[in-house]
Amino acid sequence: MVRATVQVGVVVERRILENPWVDHAWKPVAVLAGAPVTAPWTVLQQTREVTRFYAGAFELEFFSSQTGLYRDNLTSGRPSLWVSLRPTDAPPGMSLQLVTADPSEGEQATEPGTDIIEAVAMPIEIQKRLAAFVEGHHVERPFIKRQRDRANPEAMAKRGPRVHAVDDAE
Repeated sequence: MVRATVQVGVVVERRILENPWVDHAWKPVAVLAGAPVTAPWTVLQQTREVTRFYAGAFELEFFSSQTGLYRDNLTSGRPSLWVSLRPTDAPPGMSLQLVTADPSEGEQATEPGTDIIEAVAMPIEIQKRLAAFVEGHHVERPFIKRQRDRANPEAMAKRGPRVHAVDDAE
């Protein structure tokens, strides 16, 4: 299996909510091609309702075994990267967990139910790198439909009534 990596930077927002149960919500909003020389969780922009952070750098990985999924992502009309944030006790309250171009891996990240997963637009530079990776490493694998085993007619034969042994103590 061939593996390639691309450094990316992630931008997230914390939005103030008017809600009796929760006072704010986090959302990944962008992935940058390349990782700027900026400390993680640096405030990029702040208004009364929204604070935008540079969440940090992440090593985006491409695997040759997933090129079919990457190709589907690239031809979808809206190539995306899935970003996962996880609540933490350390300030500012979130940590960057995952950035992936694999739609199924993005979907799998939703299973625990505690992480925040968002699909964000894939930058053109990353689209080009991913397309080149797919072009260089994709192997078309034929779909092979499995055949069911034939039923054993004797196993399905009608059986007579069950006879239960009667206990002498009764």
